[in-house]
Amino acid sequence: MADVEMKLVDEKKEGKPAEEEKKVVPLTPTAEIKANIALIERAVATLEPRFTHRVLRSLSHLRKRLDNKVLRDAINEAYTTDSPLKIALLSWLPEASTEETMDIDSPQHSKQPQTEPVPEAEVYFRLLILHHLLVAPSTYPKATKLAHETIEKMQALNRRSMDPIAAKVWYAVERTYELSGDLADARPHFLAAQRTAALRHDDETEASLINRILRSYLQYNLYDQADKLVSKTSFPSAAANPQHARYHYYLGRIKAVQLKYTAAHTNLQQAIRRAPPARTAPGFYQAVHKLTIVVELLMGDIPERSLFRHPVLEKALVGYFEIVKAVRNGSLSQFQNTLSKYAAEFEADKTYTLIVRLRQNVIKTGIRRLSLSYSRISLRDICVKLHLDSEEDAEYIVGKAIRDGVIDGRIVHEKGWMECGGQKSGYGPEVSDVFSRRISYCLELHNQSVKAMRYPLNAHRKELAAAEGAREREKELAKEIQEGGDLDDDSPDLGDGF
Repeated sequence: MADVEMKLVDEKKEGKPAEEEKKVVPLTPTAEIKANIALIERAVATLEPRFTHRVLRSLSHLRKRLDNKVLRDAINEAYTTDSPLKIALLSWLPEASTEETMDIDSPQHSKQPQTEPVPEAEVYFRLLILHHLLVAPSTYPKATKLAHETIEKMQALNRRSMDPIAAKVWYAVERTYELSGDLADARPHFLAAQRTAALRHDDETEASLINRILRSYLQYNLYDQADKLVSKTSFPSAAANPQHARYHYYLGRIKAVQLKYTAAHTNLQQAIRRAPPARTAPGFYQAVHKLTIVVELLMGDIPERSLFRHPVLEKALVGYFEIVKAVRNGSLSQFQNTLSKYAAEFEADKTYTLIVRLRQNVIKTGIRRLSLSYSRISLRDICVKLHLDSEEDAEYIVGKAIRDGVIDGRIVHEKGWMECGGQKSGYGPEVSDVFSRRISYCLELHNQSVKAMRYPLNAHRKELAAAEGAREREKELAKEIQEGGDLDDDSPDLGDGF
């Protein structure tokens, strides 16, 4: 009987976890906004910005679920009395329909007077309304007015606890001007706010504003002004990883236009490493890889084929894959056909001018393949195989390739052909440069990993206390040994048993 009872008890214990497991029901948008307001008030009360950062991390997911009813209900729950702030926030939303007003029960106010939310909560509501107004083009003018009013309110309040939210507000302001087609008009606001943020040592806002200004310059192809801004400012090292990823991406675009392909490739690799996961930010992930592929081709490298099989990049990189195949095969006709076919896509990605530069790389690749295949080939055949205009162009291109060290050979002008030398060795300065780039990348990765490590607070004090304690114990032990030795010398003989 005892064994049977034990089995029954075990079966009951095994059945309990299955019954207790309940699926976590996700919060409604209104409840999530209410919880975020509570976290913001807690951050202001305790002076802990980590609660505000927790709220802002859910912004990208929350703004996709916003509508007029959700925002109106959240404002009514946060502001129980008809205060001027509540009326001002509701004025940016359309009035509720009769069906919505009938569905909403009148809230039961407690007898105790409730205080209004902190100013940071009001700015957070304005940020949500601003993102909601950017959904439809018909509300862009209204969003612009709200953006101006929000900027003036943030500058008037001048609260340091509002800085993390202010960085997100500036992104929404830039998005408002960009969708309205007036991004250049927002540049004076960004420059003035950036100077103020630098003086106040507000790293998050300063990093966001530097990226906003760089995007404004690059949108209108003002690369010289963008380069001057980079040289005159220092990007805050304490900024978040997404801001660092954007900054390195903009630096890579500037360096690529300036023909500094190695520096551009380094910055783009940093942007890829610091960027959010591909599923979280697919647009940025695709834009960085598009530019990286073009820069690698300009450097003379061929990207790996596995990159074009990535689920997020497969469809976006179809045109770039065709360009890579044309460069790898050295086919100038295939390159020209691909360039004309995907010209609209390349211009939208702002990589068209960089891809046009690849024509010389395609020709060099074709000449290299011909030099490996033929010991002697006429300039006329080179002109036909590479689809060049004339033999003079072929002679000039071959001479430049020989001078640059692309091929080993010489041109015989009297007979009109090119004599190719033996295949170059696999060792030399090129291999050394490749190893140097790999070593520098590994060292940079190690330094960034060390900087990103977190250490417990006041850990060094525990180590110092432990070291001091060990030192005291050593002194006591040495003293006991010394005293014990003196006693052994003076003590009488107590016999063999002792």
